[in-house]
Amino acid sequence: MHDGIRRFVVIWAAQLLSIIGSSLTGFVLGVWVYQKNGSATEFVLIMLCAVLPEVLLSPLAGAVADRWDRRRLLMAADAGAAVVTGVLAVLLATGTLQVWHVYVVTVAGAVFGTFHMAAYHSMMPLIMPQRHLGRANGLMQVADSVKIAAPLLAGTLLVTVGVTGVVVVDLATFLVTRVVMFAVRLPPEVTRPGGVPTAPEPLRRDLLFGWRHLRARPGLFQLVVVLAAYNLFFGMSGVLVQPLILSFGSAAVLGALMFAGGAGVFAGGLVLSAWGGPRHRVRGIAVFVALGGVLLALHSVAPSPWLIAVVAPAFLFTLPFVQGTGMTVLQLKTDPAALGRVLSTVRTVTQAATVLTYLAAGPLADHVFEPMMAPDGALADTIGGVIGTGPGRGLAAIFLLTGLGLLLLAPLAYLWPRLRNVESELPDAEDVHPPEPAPAETTPARSPPDDDATRPPVRDGDASPEAGTEHPDVAQGVQVAQGDSDAALSRP
Repeated sequence: MHDGIRRFVVIWAAQLLSIIGSSLTGFVLGVWVYQKNGSATEFVLIMLCAVLPEVLLSPLAGAVADRWDRRRLLMAADAGAAVVTGVLAVLLATGTLQVWHVYVVTVAGAVFGTFHMAAYHSMMPLIMPQRHLGRANGLMQVADSVKIAAPLLAGTLLVTVGVTGVVVVDLATFLVTRVVMFAVRLPPEVTRPGGVPTAPEPLRRDLLFGWRHLRARPGLFQLVVVLAAYNLFFGMSGVLVQPLILSFGSAAVLGALMFAGGAGVFAGGLVLSAWGGPRHRVRGIAVFVALGGVLLALHSVAPSPWLIAVVAPAFLFTLPFVQGTGMTVLQLKTDPAALGRVLSTVRTVTQAATVLTYLAAGPLADHVFEPMMAPDGALADTIGGVIGTGPGRGLAAIFLLTGLGLLLLAPLAYLWPRLRNVESELPDAEDVHPPEPAPAETTPARSPPDDDATRPPVRDGDASPEAGTEHPDVAQGVQVAQGDSDAALSRP
């Protein structure tokens, strides 16, 4: 196995364990706040506290990741997050935790998480050889399945060890991650590509570097626009899927369906990691966006748990092929020394779309579509004739419209020529890994021809070759052999 692949798998496994712990803590804190006050607004506010720091601080975190040693930055961010989690554990153990503490802890953890993600996402593509980037991004997408399926595991832990026990488990995952990062040695081409800059750009210019980089490459910029729009439509349904299920099912049904959805993402990530993704990546993104649009719209057909049990995992199965393949294109076309700034800018744009969904989804559902999908509502005779009317059908209408939005988004990959041709127009960045040696080619040895048998006879009057002078055919053979030898020596 290639050393880069081995390092990648070890670090990825440790980080996946840490993501599991953080996802469990985030979920149980939301449950704790909701049980404390019964306020859905405060519950949503926790989600915003977890996302807003990434939107606001990603450019700074990316600039720091490109200036400093990425491995040390990742370890420092993990240490900061562990301290925050330790404070939370103390507040829980002493019974002094208040709701406002949860907001502060969530924001502080998200700040450290932003720097962690900047270092992690700019370092991991360089650990893996370029030809395996598609597979690497498939494994990275597996982490999303953990976040989606966390409620089921968290519910079990809440019953057995309580909130404090879940936080202690999270602390243990930080310790494992730190040990692994100490143990795994990474070459400087991974942790600090390009070396230490002798005259670094002013930090203010670095904050906008990623934006300027993308704007100067229209194909990449258009790809980011497509990914942000995808996040907008997908995020809208992601926020509302739980209320949609609860409009016709119980909490137990919700837990089972959320686990099934996480299994869909998990399966998609594993298939992408084994396959590596489509050969024509932009075309593949368009196909999976369109397929996801159909499956998302099918959520609205009927208020049935069995329907959701089929279409939700199938839709989430397509998620890694869109986001993971899009990340592969961005990584291949970005210089290793600029990965932190560029990918952080991408996260700012795509996560900003997610924040919009958090802010808009609830009001749109409660004050616009639910009234319009009532039996006597404005859409009762049009959309209501297809998906029905009554409680929860306004949520279903949003799923129908977001699915149609994805179906309209998919053709953009071919309506924009620069995006369609981005893989051929832009050269790949330099691979920091040396090329793998090609297998040696063996050719059967041939016996030299018999000079006496092949040499034409010497007739009277012909001058025979002088002693010590090579025959012309022999001289030509020596030159060819010398050329082959030189070519072999210059071959990498």
